[in-house]
Amino acid sequence: MSDEQRLHRQWMRHAIGLARLCPISATAFSVGAVIVGEDGVEITHGWSRETDEKVHAEESALNKLEPDDPRLPHATLYSTLEPCSQRASRDRAPCTDRILRAGIRRVVIAWREPATFVADCVGVEKLREHGIEVIELPDLADEAMSMNRHLRL
Repeated sequence: MSDEQRLHRQWMRHAIGLARLCPISATAFSVGAVIVGEDGVEITHGWSRETDEKVHAEESALNKLEPDDPRLPHATLYSTLEPCSQRASRDRAPCTDRILRAGIRRVVIAWREPATFVADCVGVEKLREHGIEVIELPDLADEAMSMNRHLRL
């Protein structure tokens, strides 16, 4: 395993730990997200329902920064779940749109969103269509899903 792969797993495990902080919900996934700068230092993090019952992990992390933070175009976003391409709560932008607006160029995920709440999540495809590098860590999917076992996956 390369040093880069080890670092991806280290940051994803941090995101998984954040997902464990989420208040349990019958209507939403528990997700953790970490944004890491090109220097390998955490810029910010967030988790689902951290600040309100509708906030997503990526949204929570991005909300803590200025929209034009100059570190974002060189950062990597780690999310335990594929960023949403549409939302059940339609009053907020999907996380993929937020990531694109922020200028983040790389996203690392552990598992893709199942059709539990949204019929056809295409977050990975949408990001890749816009030139974002998306790395999947399927070997960490079970661990990243573990706090969501109460939902029908």
